[in-house]
Amino acid sequence: MDEPKESGRPQITLSMIVRNEESRYLRQALETHRPWIDRAVIIDDGSTDGTVAMCRELLDGIPLVLVQNTASRFADEVSLRKQQWEETVATGPEWILNLDADEILTSDFGSARDQLLQGQEDAIYFRLYDMWSETQYREDEFWQAHAYYRPFLIRYNPEMSYEWKEIPQHCGRFPLTIQHMSYGCHAPRVKHYGWAREEDRIRKYVRYQALDPDARYGWKEQYESILDAEPRLLSWSD
Repeated sequence: MDEPKESGRPQITLSMIVRNEESRYLRQALETHRPWIDRAVIIDDGSTDGTVAMCRELLDGIPLVLVQNTASRFADEVSLRKQQWEETVATGPEWILNLDADEILTSDFGSARDQLLQGQEDAIYFRLYDMWSETQYREDEFWQAHAYYRPFLIRYNPEMSYEWKEIPQHCGRFPLTIQHMSYGCHAPRVKHYGWAREEDRIRKYVRYQALDPDARYGWKEQYESILDAEPRLLSWSD
């Protein structure tokens, strides 16, 4: 494996799961995050398009572990997240930045990067905004993720024992154990484009109805609100 590109700064390993992202937000995500990362671990969960080739193209020159699942494992998300975690920690990471292929950190992370990672906190929390278009995010009683901070970046400690929330959907991107880490809430934000296109909303609605029909692992009213014709949207401000 190649050496990281800047050995003098705190090292970030980007950890990501992808599946059929070629025509969605993967290019924007990798081009945005590339200057801030030193390695990448990507699990391709059974893509049938050009996602794998795009990952290799956009991360050329950066040490990359790319694992290809022959069939999707998302129906049992916790097993997929465990696979992602195990492949990532096997590389001996210093910091793990765990983002989905349709999540994009705001540019102010770049200027704050090294200061954040050289502090005493072991987990860095940001707010996530569910974008309902390229320029608007949703805010109502069912959609208010941005009201809370959540972990996206952690300092890996190989001495810790990590345990997961053992449910097949909505298990979390990190092991439960990280809730015990020292953490800080910071200004950079995450724009989540997973709901920004109508076809994606329909696809996700159908998927949740199939994988969690009784809303055992999610919020029934939120599931039902996905296809609201006139949701309350607010304009994004940089």
